Amino acid sequence: MKHLLKLLTVVAFFVLPSLSHAASDLKEPEFLKKMGNFESMESAQNITGVWDKIAFRAKEEPFLAIASVIFLLAILHTFLAIPITKYAHKVQHEHDEKIKKHAADDATMPEEQRMVSFKGTILHFFGEVEAVFGIWVVALIAVMVAFYDKAAVEYYIGHTVNFTEPLFVFVIMAIASTRPVLRFAESCMSRVAALGKNTPAAWWLTILIIAPILGSFITEPGAMTIAAMLLARKFYVLNPSSKFAYATLGLLFVNVSIGGVLTHFAAPPVIMVAKPWGLTTSEMFLHYGLKAISAIVVSSLVYFLVFRKELKAMASNRIADSDQDGICDWKDRTDDIPLVITISHLFFMAWTVLTAHTPGLFMGGFLFFLAFKKATQHHQNPIDLRSPILVGFFLAALVTHGGLQGWWLAPIIGALTEWPLFFGATVLTGFNDNAAITFLASQVNGLGPALKYAVLAGAVTGGGLTVIANAPNPAGQSILSRFFGDGVSPLKVLLAALLPTFITIFFFKVIKDDGANKIFDMPAKEAAADTKAH
Repeated sequence: MKHLLKLLTVVAFFVLPSLSHAASDLKEPEFLKKMGNFESMESAQNITGVWDKIAFRAKEEPFLAIASVIFLLAILHTFLAIPITKYAHKVQHEHDEKIKKHAADDATMPEEQRMVSFKGTILHFFGEVEAVFGIWVVALIAVMVAFYDKAAVEYYIGHTVNFTEPLFVFVIMAIASTRPVLRFAESCMSRVAALGKNTPAAWWLTILIIAPILGSFITEPGAMTIAAMLLARKFYVLNPSSKFAYATLGLLFVNVSIGGVLTHFAAPPVIMVAKPWGLTTSEMFLHYGLKAISAIVVSSLVYFLVFRKELKAMASNRIADSDQDGICDWKDRTDDIPLVITISHLFFMAWTVLTAHTPGLFMGGFLFFLAFKKATQHHQNPIDLRSPILVGFFLAALVTHGGLQGWWLAPIIGALTEWPLFFGATVLTGFNDNAAITFLASQVNGLGPALKYAVLAGAVTGGGLTVIANAPNPAGQSILSRFFGDGVSPLKVLLAALLPTFITIFFFKVIKDDGANKIFDMPAKEAAADTKAH
């Protein structure tokens, strides 16, 4: 399995660029041409109403309407994941009982093979939230071939959809989850937790406040991975109540979504608009970052007050010892890691962050990282690539679907005023990746400074409402899902994230910030730059 994964990495590194090149020789399919011409067509026919535009576009290109219906079905499928998983467990249990009764008849077959249930395994796959959107990509491709042809699929997948982010998240998750990186992060956070005497409450607050803010520097997926791994190790293994488990997950999603806005280069929704809207790190920190820090601290303290008794009770729980030998598990051992190994891991992580927009470079660096990890295996824990692969698959499918949703999103975004746009971006983010919302907003002509601020603030505010609202959320859910029985309930995550989301709304929109809109006033900024130059 390990050799296969490495081979797939090499194939992706060398083959994907050639596929993109091959796709560039294909003709652009008609639905993509129309998506680019809808505005001019509507102007020529004097179509101005939002719903009139959506109806016109659906009539002009029915394939896009069907693609959006498929996307909606995929979203609904996520809510059915838990019932499907429960049924899969039932099927597997019935299969196991049947095999045990007839074990003598199949004595020649190894037990591991005999216990495999094809039906149960397929149902488990359909119950994996990370697999849902990929499953519905198959339906999308079938419809695209039916409306057009195979060449249209090749052009769209190879030339239009950008898989850089899924590849990046796969790599950063794999590196961030290694023992040297986690031990280093834990060591740094322990200095903060020491202020609260390293109690469970102190660690809980430290992880949920510090780790999300680190997302502005090591990227949100990296911060999410570290936070989720530490929460799993220090809290979720202690079997907390369901309310605490969901509250922590919802708070983590919201905090990570807004924790990446201290800079202009780490959060995907910010990256999408930083260049076209001329945003800098200093501007992001002053008009978004300070508000984000305040919201993170207040939300975490509020949830701490709610669950303080449960956190206090955790102080008596012992460290994991799954084999009951009186010694902590190998993966939780505390022996020292040579400094050179930790520095090397941090270098590979920094290289991945610095080359985040160039897959050839960070995938190449990942191959060197795998070799280094193998050479230092005695100081490592095994990397579980299941989560990074599933999350990468999830995001790849999401961007495939998301690239066909702009035909109805753009008219809605372009027609809203400041407050409706803020709330609209917050809500729409829950049904589409927030980076897609800000990207579409950057393509809308004539969007004023106040509207730009509103759409970006709304996109990051709603990033914790669902697993698809923000790119790092699937990483956190994949790491922590094993602590939620048959799976994570999307509805319970939404309910758990509501309070932190309302607190974020207060800081981003209720508190007045007269200078916030000025950072989006491009003519004024260009005039000031010209004056300074002369």
